[in-house]
This record gives sequence, C-alpha cells and structure tokens, in this order.
Amino acid sequence: MSKLMNSLTKIGVGIALVGGAANSILYNVDGGHRAIIFDRFQGVRPHIIGEGTHFMVPWLHMPIHFDIRSRPRTVAVSTGSKDLQTVNISLRTLYRPKAELLPKIYTNLGLDYEERVLPSIINEVLKAIVAQFDASELISQRTMVSQQISKMLTERANQFGLILDDISITHLTFGAEFTNAVEAKQVAQQEAEKARFLVEKAEQTKRAAVIRAEGDSKAAELIAKALQEAGDALIELRRIEAAEEITKSLSASPNVAYVSDNANMLLSGVSFK
Repeated sequence: MSKLMNSLTKIGVGIALVGGAANSILYNVDGGHRAIIFDRFQGVRPHIIGEGTHFMVPWLHMPIHFDIRSRPRTVAVSTGSKDLQTVNISLRTLYRPKAELLPKIYTNLGLDYEERVLPSIINEVLKAIVAQFDASELISQRTMVSQQISKMLTERANQFGLILDDISITHLTFGAEFTNAVEAKQVAQQEAEKARFLVEKAEQTKRAAVIRAEGDSKAAELIAKALQEAGDALIELRRIEAAEEITKSLSASPNVAYVSDNANMLLSGVSFK
C-alpha cells in the first residue's frame, strides 16, 4: 500500500512539473491581439507574433500583448474661434495601432500609448482648425470643418503608428454670450418678418380699396351715361325688374295670398278654423 502511495505521489509530482514547464514555455495570443517578445539580452525583438499558441524561453523571453481591434475614444476640448468666441467641442475617434509597428510603439510610448498620444494630438488639431472659422461658420460649414479635422488628425496619428477608422464631432456648443446673441438675432428676425407681413397686408388692403373704389366710380359713370342716353326708360326698366324680383320672392312664401282687383280684402298669413 505504501509503495502504491509513493508511486502515485511521484506521478503527481511529475505531472505538476510537466504542467509547470509547459506553462513556462507556452503562451497564447487571443483573437484580435498581437504580441511582441522582450528579450532580456536583446531588448524588444522586431518580430510580430500572431494569434495562437507559441513557444518561448522561460526567464529569457517575456511576451507583451496588444489589442489591435478598433476602440473608441472621446476627447473634449475648450478652445476659441476666429471671432474670439468660446467653443466647447467633443471629438470621438475609433483607433487601433498598426500591427507592424508594435515594437516601435512599445519602445517609444509603452502599453498606454493611446493615453500619451490621442488627447494631445486631438487637442492640438481641434484648436488649430477651430481658430480658422468664426462661430457661425462652425455651424453653417460643419461638414467642411469635420473634413479638415479628419484629414489633419489622421496625418498626425499616422506619425505615431495609429490608424483612425472613424472621426466624428459629437458635441459642439458655444459660450453664453454667443448663445444669447444668437437667440436675440432669431427674435429680431422673427419680429422683422412679422412687421414685413403686416406692411404687405396693409398694402394689399389699400390696393383692394383702390380697386373697389375705381370699380364703383366706373359703374357710376356707366349708369350716368346710360341715363343720359335712355332717359326715363332705363329707370322704368329697373323698376320693372325690381317688381319681378319682389313678386317672385313673395310667390315662394306659403303665408301670402292674393285676391283679384275687384276684391276688397287681402288676406296674408291668416288661417280660419
């Protein structure tokens, strides 16, 4: 029994030693990552290690892992426009390192390269571009501003071995003075539009009154001319036409009755029971 226990103990120790040795000579590189090797004698080696399981020399080699997938980073900057207005702007970027430049990035910047690079270059580029535009132009020409920021920032990031997959302005506000001025301008424009409408309405009313007066004057001239030419005949014609209209109106009423010329009574609106 003791011999069996000794054998099992030896086997367990052997397995533990083999497992420890395997862990010390093997390392994994996950998907979306790359690794570089730090050699205690040669320093950072120039080779890029891809995904999978790899061998290394214990103690001599140390793998350093990098995430090469795109990651977001938002930086807020407060700066001044061309007309000296305060501008608060936030820029969102999707960045990733160039895999072939990882040894250089680690040597020059370290693992926290994005903290060392992105805030400084974004602050620099935003201040340089925003200073070229007035506050109102930053709103009306936002597409052009965004394109210039994207172009300049991409060039600056490339100098540090970084790729920017997307650059977008997510927030753009101005100081209280400019905001109040814009609101006052909008109110003034609305008041001006209202005043213009009232003036145009008054002008149209005046023009309509003039046209109506001209029509009445023309009608009076025509009537006077017709009276001169036709004399009392026109008046008689108008009297007959008016009588016809009255007769037609009365005939349509159920409460009106007529009697002959020889009758002595006209009954209107009376009923007998």
